[in-house]
Amino acid sequence: MIRAVLFDLDGTFADTAPDLGHAVNQMRSARGLQPVPDTTTRPVTSSGARGLLAAGFGITPDHSDYPAMRDEFLTIYEANLCRKTRLFAGMAELVQVLESRELPWGIVTNKAERFALPLMRLLGYGNRAACVIGGDTTGRMKPHPEPLCAAARTIQVAPEHCVYVGDDERDIAAGRAAGMKTIAVRYGYLNGSDPESWGANAVIDTPLDMLRFLVDA
Repeated sequence: MIRAVLFDLDGTFADTAPDLGHAVNQMRSARGLQPVPDTTTRPVTSSGARGLLAAGFGITPDHSDYPAMRDEFLTIYEANLCRKTRLFAGMAELVQVLESRELPWGIVTNKAERFALPLMRLLGYGNRAACVIGGDTTGRMKPHPEPLCAAARTIQVAPEHCVYVGDDERDIAAGRAAGMKTIAVRYGYLNGSDPESWGANAVIDTPLDMLRFLVDA
C-alpha cells in the first residue's frame, strides 16, 4: 500500500525551466550575446548549472572558467527564483487529493536547499510539504538513494510504502535503490531520454494520471 508520495522538484512538481533559462540569458546579455531559446535550455533543466551552462555557453565543469560562471549563474538564479516558475498543470489538484486522503507528500531534489526551500515557500507549498530534501541535505545526491531514505525517515513512512515521482532516469534509479515504487513523468524535461526505458513501475502523461496508479497500488 502506498502511504506517501515523494516528488522530484524541477520538471516534476514545478516547471522551473523559464527562470533557469532566464539566468543563462542574463549571463549571455552581459556578454553581448543573443539569448538562447527555451527549446535549447528546457530539455537540460534537470541537469542544473552543469546542463544549462553547457547549453548556453558550451562550457563543461572541466573548463577553467566553469567555477566562476557557475557561481554567477546561481547568484542570478537565486535572485529570480519564482518569476515564471509554476506548478505543472494538475499538480495543485493532485496535492489536494493527496492531502484529502491524508497521504503525506514531500520533495526530494538535487537542487540545493538554498534554492529549494525558498522556492517551495514562494510557490505556496513550503508549509504543506512533509519534507523538502535538497541535494546538500544528506551529503549525497540522486541517483544515490540516501536522499530518498532520509525523506522516508523524516515523514516516518517505510520506503516500501512510498512512491517516488521524477522526470529523469536518475530519479527512477534512486527510487528503486531506496526500495520505493517509482513513477516517471513524460511531461518533464527528460534530458533527451525515453522514460519508457528507465524501468519505472509506471509512466504518466499528467500529474493527475498518478491517481490511477495509487488506486492500483
